[in-house]
Amino acid sequence: MNLYLERYAYPQQQLHSMPAAGTELIIVIPCYKEKALMKTISSLRNCTLPSHHTEVIIVFNGSDNDSEEINKINKDSIGEFERWVSTQEFKNITFHSICCFELPRKHAGVGLARKIGMDEAVRRFEMLGNKNGVILCTDADTLFPKNYLIEISNYFFAQPKIQACSIHYEHPIDQENSEEIIAYELHLRYYIEALRHAGHPHAYHTIGSSMAVRSLAYQQHGGMNKRKAGEDFYFLHKLIPNGNFGEITRTHTIPSPRLSDRVPFGTGKAMNDQIKQETELLTYHPKIFDDLKLFLQQIPSLYTQDAKQLPDSVALFLNEQYFTEIVNNIRRHSSSASIFTNRFYRWFNGFKVLKYTHLARDCFYPNITISTAAAMLIEEKELNTKELLLYYREIQKRHSAHWST
Repeated sequence: MNLYLERYAYPQQQLHSMPAAGTELIIVIPCYKEKALMKTISSLRNCTLPSHHTEVIIVFNGSDNDSEEINKINKDSIGEFERWVSTQEFKNITFHSICCFELPRKHAGVGLARKIGMDEAVRRFEMLGNKNGVILCTDADTLFPKNYLIEISNYFFAQPKIQACSIHYEHPIDQENSEEIIAYELHLRYYIEALRHAGHPHAYHTIGSSMAVRSLAYQQHGGMNKRKAGEDFYFLHKLIPNGNFGEITRTHTIPSPRLSDRVPFGTGKAMNDQIKQETELLTYHPKIFDDLKLFLQQIPSLYTQDAKQLPDSVALFLNEQYFTEIVNNIRRHSSSASIFTNRFYRWFNGFKVLKYTHLARDCFYPNITISTAAAMLIEEKELNTKELLLYYREIQKRHSAHWST
């Protein structure tokens, strides 16, 4: 009996065919209100395939309160996909569809759709007795270079200890709405680079269209959540603190830059808001991360002594978190400085850092424009917003590190 599938997985098995022997990679793609799915499918089909077998699971999903217009879009997508599958010959790759419409409106959304597909991937790997198979997540409006699948396969094969990873991504920036998507992607990259500047070890992108996890690790950390947005952030920040988390930078995804009304926040929501306001996107002030750096530099010494001369923003946050009690408890359960540090970052994880960032923004350092913040962080004041984004992309493509405990 598999405890995860018995207790925590989406209850109904969706696919009953036996997966091909040697299946090592299963790609899960939620599809809702999507008119351009076949561009994504064709892009995947054109990738160089690994030597092992690969499966693709499309999760067509919808809510019990969707409009007739949305239902028609979903049905058209299914029809187009099924007609395409029926006319193709495949070697080393299999395409499946799952239809989950009439999902309860309380839970229907991208988180539940990902969960249905990822839980099904677990079932299929279990049928093969393969606990180390890789579940790869992407979206139904994402494109890929030819080396996408082979590089991901090679990465996990070459690093068997890696349990999950983020994958480099690059939005198209030379088309309609390019100014907005440039600013938004720069905001995402700036935040990660600012955390790295501060010295936080969990500074990784958490993008749903660009992440992968081994089946066993997925199960051990409770599987995907049902959040309607931000499901990727919450999912990956459960895995990252446990170590053996990496990033793939030798290939990338190409997420859509389009406007979207499908989620309450994210790329589309941010771009919509920016266009309505007709102002440059705002982001966190670099001073927030300068303060954080002064604190994080003291972490190894906190095993034996109290923090000294904390910046006001950090001091206020720690006071609200009852930090004295927290750190004393971590000390009591740590037999060395390295164990203390690992336990500390399990507490001061991605969620806590974001809370600190918001407090520092609200009480000490108001938001500034993304171009100003990104230039200040790297001390490159002569670059425009697009140049800054390209600079940050190159920095992060070269990073290619992994976090281990």
